[in-house]
Amino acid sequence: MRCVALVAFVLLCSIAPVASASPAAAGDDCHIGSYRLADDRVIDIAPSTDGRLRWRLTDGTTGELAHAADGGWTSTLGWTSHPDGHRVTFGDCAAGTLRFDAAQARRIAFDVTDTTFHSGGVDLAGRLVLPDGNARVPIVVLVHGAEHDSAREAYALQRLFPAAGIGAFVYDKRGTGASGGAYTQDYLMLADDAIAAMREARRIAGRRAGRIGYQAGSQGGWVAPLAAQIEPVDFVVVGFGLAVSPLEEDRSAIVLDMTRRGYGADVVAKAMEVADATAAVLLSGFRDGYDKVDAVRARYGKEPWFAKVHGNLSFYILEHPEAEVRKVGPTLVPNIPLQYDPMPVLRNLRTPQLWILGADDIDAPSAETARLLAGLATHGAPITTAMFPKAEHGIYEYETQSDGSRLSTRQPDGYFRMMRDFIRDGRLHPPYGTATLSGAGVR
Repeated sequence: MRCVALVAFVLLCSIAPVASASPAAAGDDCHIGSYRLADDRVIDIAPSTDGRLRWRLTDGTTGELAHAADGGWTSTLGWTSHPDGHRVTFGDCAAGTLRFDAAQARRIAFDVTDTTFHSGGVDLAGRLVLPDGNARVPIVVLVHGAEHDSAREAYALQRLFPAAGIGAFVYDKRGTGASGGAYTQDYLMLADDAIAAMREARRIAGRRAGRIGYQAGSQGGWVAPLAAQIEPVDFVVVGFGLAVSPLEEDRSAIVLDMTRRGYGADVVAKAMEVADATAAVLLSGFRDGYDKVDAVRARYGKEPWFAKVHGNLSFYILEHPEAEVRKVGPTLVPNIPLQYDPMPVLRNLRTPQLWILGADDIDAPSAETARLLAGLATHGAPITTAMFPKAEHGIYEYETQSDGSRLSTRQPDGYFRMMRDFIRDGRLHPPYGTATLSGAGVR
């Protein structure tokens, strides 16, 4: 599916759009894991919704699995409903085997430690997954976006990285899954939680801990660099994050709503008046500013472009009754610093960073972030930027429906491999599919 509204605010699309089902809810939890095929490819099986499962290969291909009448599982392409011809058959749970099409695979053994650690007055539930054995390995702490789901249940990267020789620490953010506390979008508090997770990962790994750092998607792109500035780490990987404020994200998404539909500067200027009105509501904490929204609706509501104004939060204010927005709005983005400017942190951060962006991201438009990151790199910041063409939020390739909506089909080849290489030793070995690289790590 396409990552929809409130993406960088209240939803994360990480290596795949997050499934809301837990392994137990999926019904076949004993099959969840990563498996190595005879040709050394890795296939991961994760929970999906409604008793289904999802397979992923590290080349970015993926599909959803549904029960077939003969006891096997048939696949549909990405998040579409199109059959893709793939088929999975699981062996006995104790055997830990599966067949993907004609290829046999066996479950990969990991060294797994579940833990509870303390941060900011609450207990957080975490898990360290290391490659089997005693070797020293790099470790990546997986930092959330704004999702409400349990990362320990939903994140396939907790297995895909260890299958590639990298330890992964995954944890439920506060107010989600098995972690305590209230859900928040306070970046400083979330950065402190990420630091606590990093320390816990290092503690559990002991002598096995090599390089350690963060991988973050979407809203995590504001959190992970802040955490690295407070307490240094060896690397930061940001996927589909932003170098502008959350409020500017909403505005730039509205500009893109207009320009990608062919409207010119005159309509964009009017749409910015709408953005100013919704911003007044947001900045008041949903208490005031509704008169401004009413005014722009009265002025422009009958013009054809008005119904196309979406943004990330503006659409909610425009499409719902004032009473509902007053009540529900604050719960959507609790404690979010709407005017947070990440540039001072990025300007002074000496930690090597890899930023991976999608050129067609309509939820968190990437052009301004790419421009800002390029400027920092020119002035010596240790930032490498990768841009995937024809990829949208979550770094997904997609197909466009007749109504203009998008359905995710896969992630581009090279996306996972790029993260793997950077985490291992900070070096990149292009090419990575269709990605264009620029900045500090490019020679």
